[in-house]
Amino acid sequence: MAGSVNVNAQVETVVDLDAIAHNVRILRQHAGDAAVMAVVKADGYNHGAVEVGRAALAAGAAELGVTTVGEALALREAGITAPILCWLNNSDADFAAAIAADIEIGVSSPQQLRAVEHAARTLGKQAIVTLKVDTGLNRNGIAPAEYPQVLTALRTLVDDQVVRLRAIFSHLAHADEPEHPFIDVQRDRFLEAIAAAKSHGLEPELVHLANSAATLTRPDLAFDLVRPGIAVYGLSPVPDDFGLRPAMTLQARVALVKPVAAGEGVSYGHQWTAPHDTTVALIPAGYADGVFRPLSGRFEVILGGVRRPNIGRVCMDQFVVDLGDNAVGVTEGDTAVLFGPEGPHPQEWADLLGTIHYEIVCAPKGRVRRRHIGEV
Repeated sequence: MAGSVNVNAQVETVVDLDAIAHNVRILRQHAGDAAVMAVVKADGYNHGAVEVGRAALAAGAAELGVTTVGEALALREAGITAPILCWLNNSDADFAAAIAADIEIGVSSPQQLRAVEHAARTLGKQAIVTLKVDTGLNRNGIAPAEYPQVLTALRTLVDDQVVRLRAIFSHLAHADEPEHPFIDVQRDRFLEAIAAAKSHGLEPELVHLANSAATLTRPDLAFDLVRPGIAVYGLSPVPDDFGLRPAMTLQARVALVKPVAAGEGVSYGHQWTAPHDTTVALIPAGYADGVFRPLSGRFEVILGGVRRPNIGRVCMDQFVVDLGDNAVGVTEGDTAVLFGPEGPHPQEWADLLGTIHYEIVCAPKGRVRRRHIGEV
């Protein structure tokens, strides 16, 4: 079992590693013959990169993906030996440390390739490189106008054994709209980029394009490897949940239960006034902990097995819920579930805030403790 109950934590995220393993197995089924790279960037989407990485690999993921060299090094320092790709770095990143740790480096510009070359020659060790080509997202990735220059330079570096070309990959702009015509445009541009590399005598060991949405809905884009991120954590980027299990629960322990008389206001600005005598519970979590202030008076928690409405403004450290006529048995120290598989879905918060559930699970921070359950 991972983690232990922290009775002193007032607010915590509980991450179910069995759910992570379950989700990876589902993704492997959808990937067909393609391998699975579990994306654990941003500390595993705030679920814990090391713990999630271990659980994903144990469930059959072949490798891990992150953004920065620092994120990749943290996985290596934790003893993870599987292939790791990092793909978002400035040219002054510590590429030497990445090369020394056998971390695969995503290259998105001629400048980055030169920086990797310099690090490899200085270290006297071959760098493992993946080309990230821009097929239309126009974010990270090698610009089409610069791609021939990169291929020419890379051909020399491969011949000199300064660099090993492991893969070519790209990222989709409309994957959460599976029938969007631009997906096919990007696929065709990706195939052209692969063909251009081969025309320079460069043979990538792998090519990959599919993120979570494409893994689940576009089997034609699986290629050699798929790169699911949010789906690993049990949240689907499209309306169908595909049997995925959300892995994170955000919960807090009741700090106080007290009566409020009819006509009394609650929290800053008295945006809510008690219509009758009632009982309220104080939850010690606020916008400093990832409970968004714009949710004030709009969301519910599970407390005592019942959905309870937030009343009044969400504050920096706390918010209040109305227990109404059903307060019996709710006491200080009881657990309120803000979101999770046994409570409101993160998508409920996302809908209220006009955002995506990715942002919701990435939000808990500061004083929020993280606890893992399930098998590692």
